[in-house]
Amino acid sequence: MPPENVPASSSETPNTPPPAAAKPPPGWVIGPDGKPCKICTAFRNWKPRNASASDAAGSKSSSSTNTGTSAAAAAAALAASQATPAEPTRPENCPPDVEVLGRATWTFLHTTAAYYPEKPTPTQRAHMLGLLHALPALYACSSCAEDFGERVRAHPPDVSGRGALSRWLCERHNEVNEKLGKKTFDCATEKLDERWKDGPADGSCD
Repeated sequence: MPPENVPASSSETPNTPPPAAAKPPPGWVIGPDGKPCKICTAFRNWKPRNASASDAAGSKSSSSTNTGTSAAAAAAALAASQATPAEPTRPENCPPDVEVLGRATWTFLHTTAAYYPEKPTPTQRAHMLGLLHALPALYACSSCAEDFGERVRAHPPDVSGRGALSRWLCERHNEVNEKLGKKTFDCATEKLDERWKDGPADGSCD
């Protein structure tokens, strides 16, 4: 029987602090629900890279050593098991990760802008603005959506014509590329048309 004035179990202790939130896996992005967000995370971070291959190499090294294989061969096998693993290959039937989704979205937006009218009607302008303003509210990657929403607020979309919209999207894309340490793109109209509408002048895409 427990002593007087001492709770019989920890569950009866008042003001028990909640358990600490689990630390997210390396490379994962946390979603608005506080949990790791799969669509916000690159595929290479979904699983440990080649963990099974490393384990197999380690087992082979141990087995070779036990059967009397030369020390040099055992050392080579151990070095192979500790080498930096290759990036995992994403199977085609996997759901998109943040990189696949991002590339598809930018392709859609740039191509849509390339075929946007030179002199859009008020209705066409309204539809384009609606599309761009809907992305921050509907985009599957919440952190990407928030970032794009901030860029839209800081730089309101220019839907006055095809060239203006194409340049606006190119500039927003370049901002993301700079943030990710990627190369930026020349936003000159002729370069944008070559990339998203007409193809290279050498006819290599015809």
